[in-house]
Amino acid sequence: MEYLMELAASPAAWAALITLIAMEVVLGIDNLLFISILTNKLPEDIRPRARRIGIGLALIMRLGLLSTVAFIVQLTEPVLTVFGQAFSWRDMILIAGGLFLVWKATKEIHHNMAPHDEQVAMEGGLLKVSFSAAIVQILILDLVFSVDSIITAVGMTEHIPIMVVAVVFAVLTMLLAAGPLANFINKNPTIVMLALGFLLLIGTTLIAEGFGAHVSKGYIYTAMAFSAGVEALNMIQRRRRAGAH
Repeated sequence: MEYLMELAASPAAWAALITLIAMEVVLGIDNLLFISILTNKLPEDIRPRARRIGIGLALIMRLGLLSTVAFIVQLTEPVLTVFGQAFSWRDMILIAGGLFLVWKATKEIHHNMAPHDEQVAMEGGLLKVSFSAAIVQILILDLVFSVDSIITAVGMTEHIPIMVVAVVFAVLTMLLAAGPLANFINKNPTIVMLALGFLLLIGTTLIAEGFGAHVSKGYIYTAMAFSAGVEALNMIQRRRRAGAH
């Protein structure tokens, strides 16, 4: 209890908490985007439940990983060397997750470009998926993003309570934003292609990180924000033209 009181009275601890919350929320965007796109392929009445389960699993994984900080630190230690390139468990998890995202996004983009019928085209060209398949895929990406998230947290502070508060706050933010984001994507089919492009970019970045090529998250999110801004202008232009007619 005294330890928690000392943290609460420490300006440095509060600064670390605010910084970590911001980082965790930003890192959660990738996870949230995937969950939103995937759950939109489910029947409308079960989408909210799938989103809650997916985000709940993300919270459980993050808190579970936080309870094994010593193990998490070891994930960054090299365990395999291939052609002079050392790989840790974290590297291999990021590469596997990145490949999965690239495969998933490419598959959806291909289907989007060649829809089977008009109804599929109106729904954004996304392949339908069963509830259990959606949860399994969300679980896979939750694991990848959770490992990345917790390793980031461990690298920023040594205080477990700060990490827990930041992770819980970030996941609650994801929970609140999941519905509006998924509904926005669902109501604007052209956004689907942009979102899939984001997933392709995120997957490529994860693979690069796994191979030791550090890519600044600032560059990635700036590019995503710029693309989203351009698409927003296109949407406004289309609506004004439709209103003029």
